[in-house]
Amino acid sequence: MKKDNKKVIYWLFTGCILIFIMVIVGGITRLTDSGLSISNYKLITGTIPPIGEAAWQEAFALYQQYPEFQKLHAHFTLDDFKSIYFWEWLHRVIGRLIGMVFIIPFLYFLATKQLTRKTIKKCIALLLLGGFQGFLGWYMVKSGLVDKPDVSHFRLAAHLTTAFLTFAATLWVALDLIFPERKAIDKKFKNLIIVGYVILVFQIIYGAFVAGLKAGLLHNHWPLMNEGKFMHETVYVLNPFYKNLIENPSGIQFVHRTFAYLVVIIILIIWVQSKKLTRTNYQIKGINALLILVGFQFLLGVLTIIYQVPLWLGVAHQIGAFFLLSAMTFTLHRFSK
Repeated sequence: MKKDNKKVIYWLFTGCILIFIMVIVGGITRLTDSGLSISNYKLITGTIPPIGEAAWQEAFALYQQYPEFQKLHAHFTLDDFKSIYFWEWLHRVIGRLIGMVFIIPFLYFLATKQLTRKTIKKCIALLLLGGFQGFLGWYMVKSGLVDKPDVSHFRLAAHLTTAFLTFAATLWVALDLIFPERKAIDKKFKNLIIVGYVILVFQIIYGAFVAGLKAGLLHNHWPLMNEGKFMHETVYVLNPFYKNLIENPSGIQFVHRTFAYLVVIIILIIWVQSKKLTRTNYQIKGINALLILVGFQFLLGVLTIIYQVPLWLGVAHQIGAFFLLSAMTFTLHRFSK
C-alpha cells in the first residue's frame, strides 16, 4: 500500500477543520463567559451533560462554590446556568473528538504501514502538541477557580495560541504530503515571510490578552483612543512601565491596535517584494490571499473596537486571525520547499 497517500492527507485536513471549529466554539465560550461553568474534569463521563433535574441541580451547586458565581453571577437561575454550561460542554466534547479523530486513524495508518518514518515523527509531534493544548485548557480553567472570577489572561493566551499553532503545524504536515517535490528557494524572501509570521503570532497573542482582560471594552474609538489621543494616559499608569504592556488592559489594547498596522505593513512589503520574483501559481495565490485577508482582518478589528465587541464581531475577528494564519502558513510553505 502506498505510503503518505490521499487518505492520510484527508485525515490531516479533517483534524484542521475540527481545530477550526473548536477555535470558533472556544471564542463563543469566552465571549459568553461560559468557560468556568464546568469546574471539574471527567474524561469519559464528562462527555455526557447532566440528565434530569437532580443532575442539573448538582452541577449548578458545584458552580455556586466558585468565584464566578459568587462575585459575578449570583443572580443566575438554573436556566441561566444551563445556557453557559452548553458552550463549555460543547468545547470540551469537540476537544475529545479531535483526540479520537487523530489517535484512532493514526494507529490504523501505523498498523497498515501507510506512513513514512518522517511522517510518523511529525504526527507524534502533532499528538504531543494536541495533548499539551488540552493540558493548557485545564490549566487555564484552574486559574479562574481560586479567588478571581476570571481566568489568567496569560494562560488564555497560551491556550489559544497553542490551538492556532497546532492547526498551523497540522496544515504544514498535510502540505508536505501534497507537495513532496523540492525546489530552489529564495532564502532572503523566505526569511521575510518568517518575520511576518512571527509578527502575526505576536499579534494573535496580544489578541488573546485583549480577550482575557476584556480590553476591547475600553477606548471604543478609531483611529485614536478616548479623548482623541493616540496614546491615552491610562496606557502607562503602572510601575514599572513594562507591566502596562502585559497587565494593564489599556496598555494591552494600545499594543494590539498599534501592532495591527505593523501586520498590514509587513504583508504589504511581502506582496511588493514578491513581484520581483518568478512565482508559481500557488505562490501567487498565497500572497494574494494574505493581502485580501489582512484587509478584512484589519476592518473587523476596527469594527470590533467601535461596536464594543458584540458576540458575532468578536468571533468573526478571531476567525479572521485564523484564516490569516492559515494563509501565512501556506505562503511560507510554498516559499520554503
